[in-house]
Amino acid sequence: MTSEEQRIVAASLMRELGHEFVARDLCDDQLDDLSEKLRTQLERVRAAAPRVRELSRERLEEFSMTIPTFDEIGQGQLFSDSVVAGAANPMGLGAQLWRDGDVACMRVTLGKAFEGAPGRAHGGVVAALLDEVMGLMNIIHGAMAFTAQLDITYHAPTPVEEEIVARAWLARRDERKHFVEATLHANDVLVASAKALFIAMDRSTFLEQLLINED
Repeated sequence: MTSEEQRIVAASLMRELGHEFVARDLCDDQLDDLSEKLRTQLERVRAAAPRVRELSRERLEEFSMTIPTFDEIGQGQLFSDSVVAGAANPMGLGAQLWRDGDVACMRVTLGKAFEGAPGRAHGGVVAALLDEVMGLMNIIHGAMAFTAQLDITYHAPTPVEEEIVARAWLARRDERKHFVEATLHANDVLVASAKALFIAMDRSTFLEQLLINED
């Protein structure tokens, strides 16, 4: 097992623990015992060396990404540290992304920690999911862009502990402006839809900002 695979396993267990903690009614003794063990693990993690993500102009200028199809990705995930689609992020939503031709797709089963009202996903979590899958369109079309506007319509409650699927597509393009639309379904029920405006950035400007932020 590689180091990255080990990170994914550890992150998955932490996410699962978080959801179970929200979903269960622990007694005082259980809470005390859990806190003591978590405090010990926290101290061990804090004692480890800082993680450094390598960024260099050469690597960034050569960077490109081909979004895989569902058959190509299997059970894999993109962007391992992403809060939305990162398998190695213990705070993440654990969504899976892929492309179907020129359409961006996502599926995820949200745990109890992402509830708003009982049994329903928080609206902000739904917004994050839609923003992520709509942003994937930029990569599919070879652009680097940021979200300028995101409009969401909530048609029905988005369930937790039930698979939901999102699809996004490029509605039109006007020079640097990319207009993207998306839907989110639970089974055959439309629970949310969205329209977004993304502004494409010059590649060199985008890379320059990344390097400045790392300094």
